[in-house]
Amino acid sequence: MSRSRDRPRKPEWLKMRPPSGDRFTDIKSTLREHDLHTVCEEASCPNLGDCWSGRNGPGTATFMLMGDRCSRGCNFCDVQTGGMESLDAEEPANVASAVAEIGLDYVVLTSVDRDDLADGGAGHFAETIREIKRRDESILVEALIPDFQGDERAVQEVIDAGPDVLAHNIETVDRLQWPVRDRRAGYQQSLDVLAQIADSDCYAKTSIMLGVGEYDHEVYQTLSDLREVGVDIVTLGQYLQPSTRHLEVFEYVHPDKFDTWQTVAEKRFEFRYCASGPMVRSSFKAGEFFVEAVAREGLSPAEAREQAHARGD
Repeated sequence: MSRSRDRPRKPEWLKMRPPSGDRFTDIKSTLREHDLHTVCEEASCPNLGDCWSGRNGPGTATFMLMGDRCSRGCNFCDVQTGGMESLDAEEPANVASAVAEIGLDYVVLTSVDRDDLADGGAGHFAETIREIKRRDESILVEALIPDFQGDERAVQEVIDAGPDVLAHNIETVDRLQWPVRDRRAGYQQSLDVLAQIADSDCYAKTSIMLGVGEYDHEVYQTLSDLREVGVDIVTLGQYLQPSTRHLEVFEYVHPDKFDTWQTVAEKRFEFRYCASGPMVRSSFKAGEFFVEAVAREGLSPAEAREQAHARGD
């Protein structure tokens, strides 16, 4: 989808190096061996090279459950739409095996939307979390879930599986939910999911894309709404157009503006943590390092950020 305006030129701060390194190769090989998908590849994440290579810390990958085809068609997303296939009953065990082989102690799970399934795939999500924890209870699991069409029972099923962090992305401000997201998604529906998560024992996390045409006061209102429902962690990153058929970038937000939003989120709204920067994504390692420090070591936000920086972020 496009909008009729001059396309902004990509600035230097958004140039990324291509993937490389032994760690990158090892992770890719393990994923292929177990026939697993990652959102890193399917959504064309710009951080794939750094995260998989472990250039700035331990290599990591975000596992994408329930196939590589989505039942929705968000205009910002590069994941394929339609042609849904049956769930792979072996996937939970395969993911757990891959986690052990790669040697992860912090696991990120996400998925495509599966509106074709009665529970939206919540049971599959829950089983994967349980399988990982069953093999090693010390592993921290972050799950980034769909909205399950607002089905509270489906959300609760994932909560009951015991993830340490449970995320759902609101993606953008209220006014831009369409054309950014599929029409089956919605601002209030996402807030309701996040409120339910926040009422549980999990850390509640979400992500906002900038550069799609939002105004500053709308971002401010979104942060206020998220904190009001109890969200603990928020990430803000730059939207990048995956292809010419996707939503065009409205503007490239300067890194200084991202720094300002981090200050607003943590100082004004007192989020437990905010990772904010042009290349930050919802499962970006800055958040992982922080949550690992807080959940496992009980560090304060300032101490956790200091540790993340010391580890190369």
